[in-house]
Amino acid sequence: MNAQLAAAFAVLPNYLSQHVLLSLSAIALGAVVSLPLAIWAARRPTLRWPLLAGTSLVQTIPALALLALFYPLLLAISGLTQELVGATTPALGFLPALLALALYAMLPIVRATISAISGIDAAIIEAADAVGMTSSQRLWRVELPLAAPSIVGGLRTAMVWTIGAATLATPVGQASLGNYIFSGLQTENWVFVLFGCAASVVVALLADQLLALVEAGAAKRDWKRAIAGAGGFALAVVATLAPAASVAPSAYVIGAKNFSEQFILADLMTLRLRAAGHSAEKREGLGSAVVFRALAANDIDAYVDYSGTLWTNLMHRTDNPPRERMLAELSDWLKKSSGVVMLGALGFENNFALAMKRERASELGIATIADLARAAPQLTFGTDLEFQSRPEWRSLRDAYDLRFREIISYNPTFMYRALDDGQVDVITAFSSDGRILAQNLVTLDDPKNAFPHYDAIVLIAPKRANDEKLRAALRPLVGAIGLERMRRANLEVDRDADKLTPRAAAEELGKETGLLK
Repeated sequence: MNAQLAAAFAVLPNYLSQHVLLSLSAIALGAVVSLPLAIWAARRPTLRWPLLAGTSLVQTIPALALLALFYPLLLAISGLTQELVGATTPALGFLPALLALALYAMLPIVRATISAISGIDAAIIEAADAVGMTSSQRLWRVELPLAAPSIVGGLRTAMVWTIGAATLATPVGQASLGNYIFSGLQTENWVFVLFGCAASVVVALLADQLLALVEAGAAKRDWKRAIAGAGGFALAVVATLAPAASVAPSAYVIGAKNFSEQFILADLMTLRLRAAGHSAEKREGLGSAVVFRALAANDIDAYVDYSGTLWTNLMHRTDNPPRERMLAELSDWLKKSSGVVMLGALGFENNFALAMKRERASELGIATIADLARAAPQLTFGTDLEFQSRPEWRSLRDAYDLRFREIISYNPTFMYRALDDGQVDVITAFSSDGRILAQNLVTLDDPKNAFPHYDAIVLIAPKRANDEKLRAALRPLVGAIGLERMRRANLEVDRDADKLTPRAAAEELGKETGLLK
């Protein structure tokens, strides 16, 4: 079997069980809320439009945005419950994904239920009233049995939608089949991307066909067929959830942002913890702001961040002091503001930089960002998805008066492709990215020091501040990883087909540095 395919199958039980658990929980919650509201609205025409309009409005919000919006909401609720009752609410992972997907599942259930009940022949309703049925008896004995096929049809549609949308739960820290897609896009592992898509499609089709048996049985009053479909659905659910039920909670949770280097470092940290006899898991693909907030809220236990990112985005500092002073001030601020502990720097900086193809830079006589500013009005600038909203961009733009002809945002993988294809002339890059070497790029000097230092640093959650087991396992990373080693590890993941996964690169990096035996 292809090694990449084997790696995909190795993690399938966990991803699949988490995906199914999330999808079913969201459908169940959505149905519990939707069905009573829909039945109520079906009997009161004045309520139908507001309910349908509200559930339809949810569908206009992009699923990824809806998932992300629940994180700050739950974080605020967690802070409130901490003050009132001394207990926190989980703001990362399963809960925000559950709530967002449940909202997304409501429209097809509401629409199908209202349409089915309100569409029952008036003569049937009159007959039920004529024989003396109460409103409740009419609902349970007449309306719901007649509406059942349409209601199950609404559940089918909601199930398929939810299974597809659940792949977007990865950025809020919930494992799903989306882990294949998000990590595959970042590392250009197209086998993982296709595998994740195919697995999601298979799960959706299987659920749809089993629920189709229930729908057909209800429509024809063939209860054997309906029970067979429901039984098959239940057996499939039990089979896929078994791995999730058998996995014990991990002692430590390591976070990671959504690019190759973070995946590698998170794998290295979990491998260190497991080698020390501790259970550990990862939550990958988290956004820059989300991952730090998750750490401060104790939703994850540790991760690697970059001093310049925290300096500009959280401390809102625009000055650029010497490296040691920056690290000292940052460490003090983290401890005082949120209780987060900075264990130390890994030994390399992943600096923000602007990069060009070497031939193109030579052709235009560009060696520094100051040179770039003169040619910028004729050039196209490619950035990652978040760069234009970061303080670093404002500092850079103002320091050099950069005015590009056009600015286009990309997923990092496609940003490098766009530069290679000539669609853009210059891109944002990171100094430790192996693609700088692979694509023969040149990084432009920053004579005005618009970018601060970006030391890779290990951060520990407040609740783990005095956890000596965690600190002992992670402390050897401090000062152990140089820039060239990190760049080679990144290159192996991004370009070398023999290094199939971030975990493989992490193992090799760990052996090279003596961090793994």
